[in-house]
Amino acid sequence: MDEPFGPEYLRPAQPECPRCSCCTAPLCARGQHSLTGCSAHADGPARELVSSCPCSAETTKRTAAWRQAQIRVTKLAREKPLLPPVEDLLRALAEDPMAPDPHSLFDGLVALGLATRVHDLPAITPLGRRYLTARDEPRFPTPVEVQSVDESTRTAQVLVGAWDEGKTVTVLLDQLISATCLAASELPGKFMEAHANCRAESADDVVLTEITIAPAPEAGMAPDGGDGS
Repeated sequence: MDEPFGPEYLRPAQPECPRCSCCTAPLCARGQHSLTGCSAHADGPARELVSSCPCSAETTKRTAAWRQAQIRVTKLAREKPLLPPVEDLLRALAEDPMAPDPHSLFDGLVALGLATRVHDLPAITPLGRRYLTARDEPRFPTPVEVQSVDESTRTAQVLVGAWDEGKTVTVLLDQLISATCLAASELPGKFMEAHANCRAESADDVVLTEITIAPAPEAGMAPDGGDGS
């Protein structure tokens, strides 16, 4: 018997994400581990809808975009800090949302993600506070040992010797690959050198920069720097 309209095939419905109203759960599961968020994994018509998904935003702790933002703003603070009048305004906003802005510098802070408006009032963002912390906190050279990598989440677990030799820190896998030019499969067990805020209170607060592969021990030298005898 002929079916004039043919059989109708529908893609099985995906469960909705319990944390947002714009995405499915599988989409957010991928988006939170992507530097470009959920929109990079959505079909064309849906990209605009999910472009502001909080599950993958840089303002949401432990997303890939959030980790990348911590690195970016730390490098900004240490390598190319704001001009003094702009930084002075940011510090003032950290104490008082009504701080004067006689030179109209606020919009520049907004463009960098360091400030925003809340109920029409100027406000410093968590990223702005991260910038100020990075400006003030000391950073130290430290050995780093890669414990494991997870290519599905694009993260790696590392030990940061000068912070805590017993607690692992989650870092972006692509940060290590870019810094060392090694493949993900080559990273576990590798020793590196980096700079870190070694007085950070938690593993989430530790930010690595200036990552390099640790030099191999000289011939006849033990790994701990002794003569091997």
